[in-house]
Amino acid sequence: MARICVYLGSREGNSPAFRQATNKLGHTLAERGHTLVYGGARIGLMGELANSVLEAGGDVIGVMPEHLVEREQAHFGLSELIRVRNMHERKATMAANADAFIALPGGIGTFEELFEIWTWGYLGLHEKPMGLLNIDEFYSPLLTFLDSTVSHGFLASATRDMLLDASTSNELLDALEAQLQY
Repeated sequence: MARICVYLGSREGNSPAFRQATNKLGHTLAERGHTLVYGGARIGLMGELANSVLEAGGDVIGVMPEHLVEREQAHFGLSELIRVRNMHERKATMAANADAFIALPGGIGTFEELFEIWTWGYLGLHEKPMGLLNIDEFYSPLLTFLDSTVSHGFLASATRDMLLDASTSNELLDALEAQLQY
């Protein structure tokens, strides 16, 4: 099956819905036979997702720069932990090891990773599907803003449509799987 790269927070957020939906995504990825590719941490939603995939019998590939192994608390129980030199190499390695991308709630790092991979798709550097899991309406303000950029003429509808969104793991995975190119 596919290798799905997930961008998400190294914090848990303040709603139990974030943790619950992250666990659901992890179990669903494993049940569907997908491999998780993510940032390699054992804390926050990152650790929650990795643990849920592993508990469900799935494979997990983590990618972490050496300087963050202690700060982000690397998860050493993964199927594979790839250590890289810096953040640029981390993102490139995650992208090279992925067939599709999902963003869950997170902070500035999650947003940066999401927008970079979306830009790479727009520029034709990849044709991999990508989407947001809109847990507890977390991404609704962003989606409204993105739609506004289309109506103001700064973003083409086709570019906006590249970024899928759904409120459940199954809906989002169905949409991504429909676009996967194996």
